[in-house]
Amino acid sequence: MSLYVPRRAVLGGGIAALAAIFGRSIAACSSDDGNNNATPAEDAGPEEDASTSVDAGDGEEFPYEPVTRPKIVSRIAAIGPLGAANADGIRLPPGFTGRIVAKSGTPTIPGKPHEWHSAPDGGACFPLADGGFVYVSNSEVPLVGGVSALRFDSAGNAVDAYRILDKTSVNCAGGPTPWDTWLSCEEVEKGRVHECDPKGKLPAIARPALGVFKHEAAAVDPIQHRVYLTEDEPNGCFYRFVPDKLRKDGFANLSSGKLEVAVVGADGKVTWAEVPDPQYTGETPTRLQVANATKFSGGEGIWWHAGIVYFTTKGTNEVWAYDTNTQTLTVLYDPTKSDGGAILSGVDNVTVSASGDVLVAEDGGDMQVVAILPSGEQKALVQLEGYESSEITGPAFDPSGTRLYFSSQRGPKGGTTFEVTGPFHELA
Repeated sequence: MSLYVPRRAVLGGGIAALAAIFGRSIAACSSDDGNNNATPAEDAGPEEDASTSVDAGDGEEFPYEPVTRPKIVSRIAAIGPLGAANADGIRLPPGFTGRIVAKSGTPTIPGKPHEWHSAPDGGACFPLADGGFVYVSNSEVPLVGGVSALRFDSAGNAVDAYRILDKTSVNCAGGPTPWDTWLSCEEVEKGRVHECDPKGKLPAIARPALGVFKHEAAAVDPIQHRVYLTEDEPNGCFYRFVPDKLRKDGFANLSSGKLEVAVVGADGKVTWAEVPDPQYTGETPTRLQVANATKFSGGEGIWWHAGIVYFTTKGTNEVWAYDTNTQTLTVLYDPTKSDGGAILSGVDNVTVSASGDVLVAEDGGDMQVVAILPSGEQKALVQLEGYESSEITGPAFDPSGTRLYFSSQRGPKGGTTFEVTGPFHELA
């Protein structure tokens, strides 16, 4: 992401200086009263102190409680052009509605004290057994970033909000796991990945085995059991984590394994080289430990879908596609070679529809979420007006595929999280 905080404000002013930059909600994020959250919903919300990240024990893993997801297909190809902005500044296609569901520094649920975090960034949705779902959102704030969660009932009403991770720094993007946890990534020099419980019931677990570097995002391959990671550095790497063992449910165990970097040949073929010191205990940064590792300028969002890992690089404004079966890397979107017209600018967070449409959020640009269809066509799905000096972050579909959540991270209006509802998908 491009969030900028003056270094002297972080080093000299501490929490007070950060509060002046981001608004009063940062004070709530850094407080230590209970779980820093609203009172949990009865038999549903988080337990106290569940937001504190702990170091993982050998093989420690979150339990998996499978929830049936509806089978859906994308209708994005049939969506019409954007209309005029509504009262909240959202431009939508015909047949869609949009609303604000959370604002930084403001109580999220009427009558409950939890305030939505500053600088909302990467996010994802998780289904619940009662038919509801949770949208989680990172806070890209130094020192006290962490993650908040917004819980919806089966009718789509917001009913609870709470913290699921505290006292981490510059939590940028991340990624969901197949066992329904959230990987929150720290975008600092010695950043780590923290695995979080979207329900807020269990403490977050630090996952240093996924590497110590300036993390951006993570995507889990549920078939080959690998975790792919991006790095937000001008000379960053494209990483792959290979677990030593699998969880009890057959997915990747994140407690131990080897971290590898991609070495891309002229033909796009990728070989993987092991990083000798993935936890950066020596003097050489993780990204510089393999001499022939391919460098990517500003790695951003990443997502796995049907054997393909999609990721973006802001330095080149490109969207990449790595085929995990052929181990080949290609460019899906290059603004200098786009046949469908280069409407994407400032590529950033990504998500993918049920049918393979790649949704890219813009950092700046026209403040749009743009879909790249399997045909290669580009289609603007939503646009924000009046949210200058910001970026769109955290795009994620709810389990039905009919609600899209995302945020405007900052700017004169502060962090704002939106919901757009309409026929993005239909039942298969």
